[in-house]
Amino acid sequence: MSDANAKTVLDHPTFKLVKEAFPAKRLRGTEFRGQSTLIVEPGDLHEVMAFLRDDAGTQYNFLSDVVGIDYLNYPAPMSGRFAVIYNLIAFARDDRFFVKTFLNPSLPTDGIVEDPALYLDSVTDLWPGAEWPEREVFDMLGIRFRNHPDLRRILTWEAFPAHPLRKD
Repeated sequence: MSDANAKTVLDHPTFKLVKEAFPAKRLRGTEFRGQSTLIVEPGDLHEVMAFLRDDAGTQYNFLSDVVGIDYLNYPAPMSGRFAVIYNLIAFARDDRFFVKTFLNPSLPTDGIVEDPALYLDSVTDLWPGAEWPEREVFDMLGIRFRNHPDLRRILTWEAFPAHPLRKD
């Protein structure tokens, strides 16, 4: 579309299924270069992820990756300083779908004190392969995952005083 003010239509069928399943939840969607991303609130993440895995219309049976991003000083406004993105694949349809959630720190981000605002529910109960990528997000950014079976550092030593991918 050449008109910057034109409204983009999100045509990935998963958007409609999620919206119908969770009409009261705050959900947003984006599409960029053929890739679709569903943005959910942190408290709704686990429930939406379980739906995406288990619903007959979605069946995202593979979690390819979990990544974290620090948007500190990003030139465009963001919904939060940190984002955690889940890369899901439905093998039966050869379909890839991203789920993103934003987190805002409530304490100074020195990495030493655990910030209660930087917690998400782990998806290791849905996809056991999330164990190591969640540990990497924890180690690099300090985002913790509730109910993770073994949340400890994976790339730095246990007493390392910071989180290397934080931009401050």
